[in-house]
Amino acid sequence: MFTDTNPYFSVPHPFTAYLSLWPSSEPLPSEMALRSMQSLGIQLLSEVKTLEANCLLQLRHLDNDAKVVVDFLKLQSRKVDLVLQHVLEKETQEGEKCIGNQFGGSGLRLLTPTALDIGSNYKITLFIHDELVAILCFGKVTSSTAQKTLSTESSANSNTNSGDTQSHEFNTQAELQSPATQWQTDFEFSQILEADVEQLVKASLNVQQKQLKLRKLARDERQ
Repeated sequence: MFTDTNPYFSVPHPFTAYLSLWPSSEPLPSEMALRSMQSLGIQLLSEVKTLEANCLLQLRHLDNDAKVVVDFLKLQSRKVDLVLQHVLEKETQEGEKCIGNQFGGSGLRLLTPTALDIGSNYKITLFIHDELVAILCFGKVTSSTAQKTLSTESSANSNTNSGDTQSHEFNTQAELQSPATQWQTDFEFSQILEADVEQLVKASLNVQQKQLKLRKLARDERQ
């Protein structure tokens, strides 16, 4: 997924995704079928974003005096997006919840609790909260690599013997140092609407710009 051969770059950024394994015996849905599988909230948000983009594109041709109007319309459109996203978050989502840490127009990267089979297809509902993006798509697993992390969770049962302080401290230290395995799993999109690709590309550019600004501020503060 994250190679130079991909037509789109990707950015590191946290988001939420829900995975459902797609049966290998069934073909991937067509574009029309994919649209029909979208929840009402995703449909509304997608339609609103399309209308907003078309409207703002036309307003760019106005003179500088119209800038106040354009800014006001952008504010109103963001309010609508926030309301729709709130509705989406209240919907019951299908599939296993996973945390993502990288996305782009070609695919995404998730942390999964187990290794996923290379080449298998998953139905994915992803939410990028900061960018007001909600998308239903399909992704094919291209890699799944074990990632060792230190567990910071302490067991409630290890504190049952309060009289043995030394034993409790030893158990706590062992728990803190015990590795917990997550799998860094990459997906390339196997079915996704073109409008949703554009959403992801735009969101990745916005995230990159924000990251560059933060780096510049950090450098200025050190000087």
